[in-house]
Amino acid sequence: MKSKDSVIKVLTECCRLLIGTVFVFSGFVKAVDPVGFAIKIGDYLIAFGLDRFQSVSLILGFNLIAVEFMLGACVLLGVYRRYSSFFVLAFMVFMTPLTLYLALFDPVSDCGCFGDALILTNWETFGKNVVLLAAAVFLFINNQRISAFYTYKVYWFVALFSFAVCSSFAWWNYRHLPVLDFRPYKVGANIPEAMSIPEGMPEDEYAYSFIYEKDGKQKVFGLDDLPSEGSGWAFVESQTTLIKQGYIPLIATFNLYDSNDRDVTDEILQPDKEVFLLIAPDLAAANDEYIDHINGVFDYSQEAGIDFYGVTGSPEEEISRWIDYTGAEYTFLQADDVLLKTMIRSNPGLILLKGGTVWAKWHFRDIPEMEEVKAVMDDYRQRSRAVEKEDTWVVTNLLTFSIPLLLVWGYDHLRNRRRKRMEN
Repeated sequence: MKSKDSVIKVLTECCRLLIGTVFVFSGFVKAVDPVGFAIKIGDYLIAFGLDRFQSVSLILGFNLIAVEFMLGACVLLGVYRRYSSFFVLAFMVFMTPLTLYLALFDPVSDCGCFGDALILTNWETFGKNVVLLAAAVFLFINNQRISAFYTYKVYWFVALFSFAVCSSFAWWNYRHLPVLDFRPYKVGANIPEAMSIPEGMPEDEYAYSFIYEKDGKQKVFGLDDLPSEGSGWAFVESQTTLIKQGYIPLIATFNLYDSNDRDVTDEILQPDKEVFLLIAPDLAAANDEYIDHINGVFDYSQEAGIDFYGVTGSPEEEISRWIDYTGAEYTFLQADDVLLKTMIRSNPGLILLKGGTVWAKWHFRDIPEMEEVKAVMDDYRQRSRAVEKEDTWVVTNLLTFSIPLLLVWGYDHLRNRRRKRMEN
């Protein structure tokens, strides 16, 4: 009997670690890019015919991110064991059938459960959720066996603090650019290289079939058994089926067009070319509060002999309205709005390309002021390589979350646990 209890205890702790780690990681990577998660929620709403709720996708995303992170932290730390294990179970009971539907009918190609940090197919996501559901059932049944690192008196702080920290982190990443960029257009990425297919990589494999008709009846033929001329079979149509996916480059398509619908991508990505791209997926919704900063960068580009383009997915009328309102003197190019939203999570946002490499990126709130433009841009351009965001951001956020919890644990251990032992 004692051996059985030990096994159950070990399995319970394994389930706790598995679920807690997955939920915390999932919440964290979504909080890194809340705009991307809101876009994914929008995809779900469109797929299920709930377009009218698109306006709440961002606020819904913020709350889902924070709740998921909080549940993971509570499970990991043994806080509100019964309630946290119950809500985890409820979450998995909802998500597992949903991901089965996604796997069967593929209305959304990627579930977005780990943001852009880890892309899973719908069937992989369903398999993951089956495992998590089983672990959640076991954890809920044995929730009182979960090790508790805090006493009940500070449970409220741990739960509320986890929610608040994750919400604040997501809000910062929304107001600026993500501190970690998991997309193919991150700083340091070379766009031409990301579009290329390395030598020796597998190519797509297709099956070809041909439909012929004779005497009012149709028949499917393969490449090796096509009917000969004079056999009486008349060609109707051909069909091509992808049977094996080949290597997919990080960037599948990247095309920029001028006002004459001419593809100018190669000109923008020339090996020795420097260019500023003001990315605005939707000019009608673009923030115009920092126009002076943008115009300051444009003036700098003119003095430095660097090309400056606006790039948008908006129609000509919106481009004309933007130019009239802001006094923009730069040329506009057009591109797919999904591509532009992937390039930078800001509308508008600024990118400096150098030889096709993403050299620097700025959210519109972080574009340097006119007095600072020259010093900032000269510094970036003189660097020997593109420099990503400082890794200290991640360390800082980790410490911001862990140090208060450790201090509360110390207080709880010295005061509440010691008092409880003395009373006993």
